[in-house]
Amino acid sequence: MAFMAVLESDLRALSAEARRRYPAVKDGAEHAILKLRSLSNPSEIAHNEDILRIFLMACDVRTVKLSIIGLSCLQKLISHDAVSPSSLKEILSTLKDHAEMVDEGVQLKTLQTISIIFQSRLLPENEDTMAQALGICLRLLENSRSFDSVRNTAAATFRQAVALIFDRVVLAESLPAGKYGFGSQLSRTSSVTGDVNRSINLSDSFYHESVFGGSPSKRETLTETGKLGLRLLEDLTSLAAGGSAIWLRANILQRAFALDILEFVLSNYVAVFRTLLPYEQILRRKICSLLMTSLRTNTELEGEAGEPSFRRLVLRSVAHIIRLYSSSLVTECEVFLSMLLKVTFLDLPLWHRILVLEILRGFCVEAWTLRILFQNFDMHPKNTNVVEGMVKALARVVSNLQVQETSEESLAAVAGMFSSKAKGVEWSLDNDASNAAVLVASEAHAITLAVEGLLGVVFTVATLTDEAMDIGELESPRCDNDAPVNWTGKTAVLCYSMVDSLWLTILDALSLVLSRSQGEAIVLEILKGYQAFTQACGILRAVEPLNSFLASLCKFTINFPVETEKKSLLQSPGSKRSELLVDQRDSIVLTPKNVQALRTLFNIAHRLHNVLGPSWVLVLETLAALDRAIHSPHATTQEVSTLVPKFTRESSSQYSDFNILSSLNSQLFESSALMNISAVRSLLSALCQLSHQCMSSTSSGLAPASQKIGSISFSVERMISILVNNVHRVEPFWDQVVGHFLELADHSNPHLRNMALDALDRSISAVLDSDQFLDNKQFNLHKTSQEIESSTSELRSLECSVISALKVLYFSTQSVDVRVGSLKILLHVLERHGEKLHFSWPNILEMLRSVADAPEKDLVTLGFQNLQVIMNDGLSTIPADCLHVCVDVTGTYSAQKTELNISLTAIGLLWTMTDFIAKGLNKSSEEKETGAGSVVKPIDSEKMEEQALRVSKDIRDHATYLYDVDCEKLLFSVFSLLQNLGADERPEVRNSAVRTLFQTLGTHGQKLTKGMWENCLWNYIFPTLERASHMAATSSKDERQGKELGTRGGKAVHMLIHHSRNTVQKQWDETLVLVLGGIARILRLFFPFLKSLDQFWSGWELLLHFVENSYLNGSKEVALAAINCLQTTVISHSSKGNMPMSYLISVIDIYELILEKPPSYSSNAATKVKQEVLHGLGELYVQAQGMFNAEMYTRLIAIINIAVKQAMLINDNFELEFGNVPPVLRTILEIIPLLRPTEHISSMWLILLREFLQYLPGEDSHLQSEDDKMDHPRSTNLVPDSPKYEAPNGTASVSPDKVTSSGTGSIAAVNASIPSYIFAEKLVPVLVDLFLQAPVVEKYIIYPEIIQSLGRCMTTRRDNPDSALWRLAVEAFNRILIDYVSKLIYTGPDSSFGKPARTRIWKEIADVYEIFLVGYCGRALPSNSLSALVLEADESLEMSMLKVLGDTVLKLPIDAPTDILLRLVSTLDRCASRTCSLPVETVELMPSHCSRFSLTCLQKLFSLSSCSNEADWNLTRSEVSKISITMLMNRCEYILSRFQTDENELGEHPLPKARLEEIIYVLQELARLVIHHDTASSLHLHPYLRSGLAEEKEKPPGRPHLFVLLPSFSELVLSRELRIRELVVALLRLVSKELSLEKLSLTNGKNASR
Repeated sequence: MAFMAVLESDLRALSAEARRRYPAVKDGAEHAILKLRSLSNPSEIAHNEDILRIFLMACDVRTVKLSIIGLSCLQKLISHDAVSPSSLKEILSTLKDHAEMVDEGVQLKTLQTISIIFQSRLLPENEDTMAQALGICLRLLENSRSFDSVRNTAAATFRQAVALIFDRVVLAESLPAGKYGFGSQLSRTSSVTGDVNRSINLSDSFYHESVFGGSPSKRETLTETGKLGLRLLEDLTSLAAGGSAIWLRANILQRAFALDILEFVLSNYVAVFRTLLPYEQILRRKICSLLMTSLRTNTELEGEAGEPSFRRLVLRSVAHIIRLYSSSLVTECEVFLSMLLKVTFLDLPLWHRILVLEILRGFCVEAWTLRILFQNFDMHPKNTNVVEGMVKALARVVSNLQVQETSEESLAAVAGMFSSKAKGVEWSLDNDASNAAVLVASEAHAITLAVEGLLGVVFTVATLTDEAMDIGELESPRCDNDAPVNWTGKTAVLCYSMVDSLWLTILDALSLVLSRSQGEAIVLEILKGYQAFTQACGILRAVEPLNSFLASLCKFTINFPVETEKKSLLQSPGSKRSELLVDQRDSIVLTPKNVQALRTLFNIAHRLHNVLGPSWVLVLETLAALDRAIHSPHATTQEVSTLVPKFTRESSSQYSDFNILSSLNSQLFESSALMNISAVRSLLSALCQLSHQCMSSTSSGLAPASQKIGSISFSVERMISILVNNVHRVEPFWDQVVGHFLELADHSNPHLRNMALDALDRSISAVLDSDQFLDNKQFNLHKTSQEIESSTSELRSLECSVISALKVLYFSTQSVDVRVGSLKILLHVLERHGEKLHFSWPNILEMLRSVADAPEKDLVTLGFQNLQVIMNDGLSTIPADCLHVCVDVTGTYSAQKTELNISLTAIGLLWTMTDFIAKGLNKSSEEKETGAGSVVKPIDSEKMEEQALRVSKDIRDHATYLYDVDCEKLLFSVFSLLQNLGADERPEVRNSAVRTLFQTLGTHGQKLTKGMWENCLWNYIFPTLERASHMAATSSKDERQGKELGTRGGKAVHMLIHHSRNTVQKQWDETLVLVLGGIARILRLFFPFLKSLDQFWSGWELLLHFVENSYLNGSKEVALAAINCLQTTVISHSSKGNMPMSYLISVIDIYELILEKPPSYSSNAATKVKQEVLHGLGELYVQAQGMFNAEMYTRLIAIINIAVKQAMLINDNFELEFGNVPPVLRTILEIIPLLRPTEHISSMWLILLREFLQYLPGEDSHLQSEDDKMDHPRSTNLVPDSPKYEAPNGTASVSPDKVTSSGTGSIAAVNASIPSYIFAEKLVPVLVDLFLQAPVVEKYIIYPEIIQSLGRCMTTRRDNPDSALWRLAVEAFNRILIDYVSKLIYTGPDSSFGKPARTRIWKEIADVYEIFLVGYCGRALPSNSLSALVLEADESLEMSMLKVLGDTVLKLPIDAPTDILLRLVSTLDRCASRTCSLPVETVELMPSHCSRFSLTCLQKLFSLSSCSNEADWNLTRSEVSKISITMLMNRCEYILSRFQTDENELGEHPLPKARLEEIIYVLQELARLVIHHDTASSLHLHPYLRSGLAEEKEKPPGRPHLFVLLPSFSELVLSRELRIRELVVALLRLVSKELSLEKLSLTNGKNASR
């Protein structure tokens, strides 16, 4: 066992220490060790005194070491209960002796041993031993020789002993266990609120039972332990009074120590004094007397009683008595309190007053203490109002700030103290602080205590109020009970009494401190007090204190440079408020105090929103000022204005503060949703009151207008916020809100009017946006019919009241601006919430109808915008019985004369209405399908059919919605409006109406029945046409000026009007054009259906008659529109087979009449009309080809022929003037490609082509005669051996001025009237293209005529070299010839045509080549007639013709006769003779292109004679080569001989360049020329050579042609030209080679001789 081992160790130590000087002790210790070994536990040691005896023996020696060892071992034995109680007296005696020793360690061991004794089972139970034990402590405490540590330990041991004694008393007297007092003054927390809360928590358990549950029963008898405690209490009281302790036998003891022990007992053992009567008597008679004597301040206190520590103990004891025993010691506590309060009035040392203030502050922060005091004294009529006195005393301390010289320093120190407390740091002065600083700090401490005391009272009142509310004595401010209740609960009455007696004093003191303090901590603490007390007043319905605190708080919210004090509207003595007047141009600075005050105000308003009632005005005035400050550009916070540069304000904290305050401001009114209805009404009334006050001030000019308007704006905005957040229950206060808005709207200030209109707009939108106006069909499914009817009735009432505000606003004012505003609001409502309206449509439409008649343009415009929204988006929501009203209103806007654009747009809305009505026609049309009428099927396109079949869910819904509506009647009412508008004097309006009428018919015609269509045709369509036609015929033709725009230089300036619309008649023509366009659309869409109507043919004839009349007597625009109407109808339905022949013929008849008869207007306009007709004929034929037979086609061509003749006769000078084809002829050229006959009338190709071939130039005899004249010298002089050629095509030569006509006399006359060939130029490509598309049979028939006509066109080159006709003809001739030859080569000759026909074609081809190439190509022209580029192009064209002839025609296997081939080759030869046939002097004058042309022809002869590829050889090729080689040899021989002659004649003079180039080319080509054996057979050679050539047929082609020219070569060897000689030598070598006579080598010669 550890204890036994330790004890044995101590005995060994003791034996060792006493071994030398104290052998008895040593022996005893050793004996005890042996004895100890025989014992096993502490109880056995207690029964054996040997162990205890040896330790007492060691102590009796009274040496320090042995005493310490002995006392230590005694402590161990006592701690382990190893000492018998009977040994206590001996032990105390030993301790008493050791207390007299002067050693500090021994004395401390002695005190420790006594402390252990009091905590063990050896605790003295009789008075003697107790007195002896306590006496030892007191002697050590009183002994002046004792060390400080010993005295301190003695005091602590004595205190502990006293506590243990009274704990035994509580236990022995069966009193409630535990210490319920505080032992000392409560430690302070970081805030007064924390102190109050902590005091409540510490007092809950005991004081709820003892104070509120009644006084416990008193007992007079005491147990022994109780008596022992009573003896100790009496001695302590005597010692505290400065007397002697009889029982403790102590004469000299510090009074402060005794008083401290008494204070400890009084504070921790309350049950002892409350239950045991002897103790209470000691408290009442002795202790209270002692404290009263000590509290007296009327005599000078000397000694210890005058010291601050003693005074503090006295005050603490008094505080405990007042706090804990006031219920039983009422009189004594009243005296104590009176004495304490008296101290605050007397001129005592500051420390003394501070001590008293600390006590008073403690009472104030302890809610339970303050409650008891107020109940026992202030609420008792016979007692003094001590709590009121305390509050006044504290307030008096605070009010001294106004008279102190150091008030500012003191306030700064107070702020510092609060700040340190908030941070949890103890505030202290510097060590070297001056006396003045100490004085300021002391004064600040006193003020701080007073302020905290006042705040303690405030928070106590708030706490008690919350408690009363928790237990049900008071109602929560958030409850829905509107009327205040007469409070009867004990706590509630207490709270109300406290508020009623204390509020004014507290308000004055706190407002003073708050007004002069700037520290954040103190400001926050005081504002918390404001909030707590104000909320308590609100809960208690204490109106006057509530208003006074609110008014005081509002003064600290915003600092304005200018303030004007005004009387409060609330008639209460303490209701004071200031109205803040400021122009927003002034600078506004918000200090932290302002910000915190505002937050406090928001907190109060949030908590008390249901009970503020009229007090809202105070709050709202401040919030209005805050709102102005937030929105002021000059507002800032104090930190920003003093510390932060201006350019960094955007990033500073001021905006954070403003944002927070703005958010709090908004949240306050958003929380109105949590208020009861009466509270909301009160808030709205306060807002109205504020607004009315500012309105009157604005009118009277008593205050800055900007400020008052800002306050009104604030009121309005907050009313809207309240409305928005209470939209679920808006009906009870809707009239109140809207009534105020209407008053504002009637104000003279325009800004206020605009504000009211905007507010009304937002309010209505908010209500209509609520859940009440949502589609509640799904909710009605689970309701009974009675519930549905009730909800519908409520909804009707609310909707009508909301919308009726706009009607009242509009009709109750004459101000245009207000009326405009009301219409804008209505527009917004319709745009956003139109689909939610159900019951207010009659009022809306009535209002809009009246607006249409207003003279103000702005009103009409806005009214119409509303109507637009209804018509575009709201038709499906309008009740069915209001649709006809809607149509009438739209018609009213269409007919109004104020604004033209409105009328036009309104007409478009009628179209929208027809679209809507047509959705309802679906169902009715389906029902009528089996009846008298049938539904029109859309025939315009597949797209329309798909649209008709695609019926969406919305359409079906609308059809159901319109089921009970007479859609047919409604539709015709729209048509009637449109028809009437079609006669409006304004052209824009009637044109728009006409467009809309026909567009609606075209869009929805498929839904109309036959009966409806007949109604439309004879009541709307044709009457509209007749009326427009009549007005166009009878209207004035006088020019009109446009609208006057202003004046310049004193003269009126008018708007310019286009010449096409500057008369009334022209404007009606435009309308008539639109009518015709609409009819065209109707016929295009529904003609197959309409032709089935009974009287439709009459209508068609009427239309035809109108077309004829419009052409003959109308304007160009009307005529074109009429023609287009017919054209559109015919084209649309001819291709589909829906156009009957009679209708088609009637249209062609009209077209023919138009082309034959001249109109009444100008020729240019008639030309346009005829162009349109011609285009129409072309399109008509394209679309209706299947309906045309030979007779109709012939008629068609005849009609076009008539148009051509008339155009040529009328426009005889057109081409010369403008150089262009007349418009009509140009149109004919455009439509000719469209007139291709179809397969079933292919014979018409000849008619078509021949009709237009006659418009090409006719055959002129002088061309041939001139050609003969040119050919005659060539044939006689240049080529002597060439044959004579007859005139081409077998025609005889005629005189130049005689013309042989190839067509009719009329066509000849027409051709004669046109001096140029521009029409022919355009016609040639068209005819060629058309000819190439013709069938083969017709093509072969017409070939000769085509070629003849092109040849005649080509011969116009002589008279018109710059004309394009001959060039186009050459290109066309090449195309036709290539096409003919190509098909001939690839497909062979057509068996259906005989050789004569083909021969005739080739004969015509040969004629063209012979005439054109010989007579018109390679000829010299005047030097300035054509440009170089044109000459180059013409030369290229000539070369292309030679290329076609030489490379295509003559080289391919064609079926041309030999004589034709001879003529074609001869043509080339004749053209090649140009250069060589001219005299030398003439050649030099010949242009270069002429020599090039001649040289090219010569080249073609060489090409035709050569044989470069035997694979391409054929019979035609062979025949051509034979002909060409003969002519080529003659031509070469002539050139060579002519060269030799000219060279001899010129002598030393050089030959012309052209002649030299020609002979060089001939010599070179002769060297290169290789001919076929068949070609060689036609050469004029010696029979010997001819036979030799026949034998060499198997050899490759050679050059036998050189043999023919060998004599000429021989003569040229002597030429002066070196180049000529070289070429001749080369040719001679070739001749030798052909004869196999080339030079052999020597070796070859020897071999040959052998």
